[in-house]
Amino acid sequence: MRTFHVFILSALALVLVAATAIAAGTGEVTATVETPVLFDDDEGGNADADDPAIWVNRADSGASLVLGTVKDGGLRVYDLAGNEVQAIAPPPAPGPDDEPGRFNNVDIVHGIRLAGKKVDLAVVTDRGRDHIRFYRIDGGTVPLVDVTAANVPFVFSADQAEVNEATTAYGIATYKAGSGAAYVVTSRRHRTELALLRIRPRADGTVGYVRVASTSLPSTFALPGGGSWTPCEDPGELPQVEGMVVDPSRGLLFVAQEDVGIWVVTLWGQHFGPRALIDRVREFGIPAEFDEVEEECVLDEEADPGFGGEHLSADAEGLTIYRDSHGPGYLFASSQGSDEFVVYGNRGLGGYRATVSVVEGGGIDGVQESDGAAVTSTPLGDAFPHGLLAVHDGNEEPGGVDGDGEPRDATNFKFVPVERFLEAAGLNGR
Repeated sequence: MRTFHVFILSALALVLVAATAIAAGTGEVTATVETPVLFDDDEGGNADADDPAIWVNRADSGASLVLGTVKDGGLRVYDLAGNEVQAIAPPPAPGPDDEPGRFNNVDIVHGIRLAGKKVDLAVVTDRGRDHIRFYRIDGGTVPLVDVTAANVPFVFSADQAEVNEATTAYGIATYKAGSGAAYVVTSRRHRTELALLRIRPRADGTVGYVRVASTSLPSTFALPGGGSWTPCEDPGELPQVEGMVVDPSRGLLFVAQEDVGIWVVTLWGQHFGPRALIDRVREFGIPAEFDEVEEECVLDEEADPGFGGEHLSADAEGLTIYRDSHGPGYLFASSQGSDEFVVYGNRGLGGYRATVSVVEGGGIDGVQESDGAAVTSTPLGDAFPHGLLAVHDGNEEPGGVDGDGEPRDATNFKFVPVERFLEAAGLNGR
């Protein structure tokens, strides 16, 4: 354990050096595919795109799929041309005064032995019910099948009354340990808490889980020279986490605390280990107050003490790791406040490398207010021969208007050839 502790502290030092030593690139790229527009209103089924995941079909890479959570609208499944091939509704409310399902984030875990054979699972946070849900990925005409055990426990809540308060399972990252055991890391909405769950396949072909560890990130931060800073949030809320990704080969969890920055946390077996803050949002340390009339936090920019980072604008959101045979790979992070994606070297431990915007082009609008992102370097047929970056677009245009002539809240997902993204970053795939 001491070796891991030294490793993390050394890695942090390398990050801080590399951040100033490596020449950075900035660029723009266009998406080549977008999914159908989703509308977050009654007519549109209150579908609000959020987080994508890529399932690679090992038998036929061109038949791979992109999954996307759409909150009250459940889960959508798309082919590589962006066509919707399946829509999965969230579960109903358990009682008349309770919350129905609301799917927030999704990830993939591969090679789970279930009912005598190995399968891949889509794993979803149901923040409406405070559950983790599992879908067996079969491909074909019905790609996903619900295999969630009937009696899965609440992740964070003590009872249904607490579930209805909506401080529930939020972000997600999955991984398999060297032992073959599979795990889920999930965060808690409006809190700083993280939970580690072990996936438990059952003899009847369903899947459950058991909670094995938890930790919490700070909500108040000491500032250089004295004093402290607490990020401004809505009353009763703490600086939450959503974007997460695990690098299982190094036992590292990368976590985006939205109003703070990006953390790296060690994973020791069934435990969380030491952690370090490897980049901060630009707003870090700036005093702010909650405006009750406008119902938002107002920053005192003139009082900025200069302790913030240079690359991320709050919220820090989706995290995904790119790796291939050319080098150690990269960590991609969504800088939601600036409509950009930030690239870090050495899969997150090599410092800042580049900033890339996904802009309008080829008849497809650009990406704004992005939450989730997912990347693979695996060739996916003719459409994405070098791999795919799938990202959420929080402001799809044109979105259209409703019956009263008011703009509709419109979102979708964009697909970007990963080699074009790397070229825009000045990295040329290396």
